[in-house]
Amino acid sequence: MVHQISVKRIYDPPSPEDGVRILVDRFWPRGISKERAAVDAWMKDIAPSSELCKWFGHRPERFAEFTERYERELAEDPIRNELADRICGIAVEKNVTLVYAAKDAVHNQAIVLQRWLTRRSERGERERQV
Repeated sequence: MVHQISVKRIYDPPSPEDGVRILVDRFWPRGISKERAAVDAWMKDIAPSSELCKWFGHRPERFAEFTERYERELAEDPIRNELADRICGIAVEKNVTLVYAAKDAVHNQAIVLQRWLTRRSERGERERQV
């Protein structure tokens, strides 16, 4: 059984339901102390490339293409794959919350990563059942 992989803005208060909190931004969020962030890990290397982030610019009209490009980065990069395996491995044991700093709760990299990891976990679960 795979536990929940959810997303939460780092500026929102942590809760016990969060489980393992993983910051998935390339840069540490402004104005947040490590204590207030309450993150268990910071996986900045799973974030989208700087070039992709600059191109996206948090423009909702670019989100569909941003999603495709970021998922390609996730699928093709060995470091991102290793980090994804670690997150999925944690999710087997407990809930995981991917925390991010973006203001837009709908159009951000954490949402893309959550969906991609969930699909990856579901595929792995099906393969284990066969």
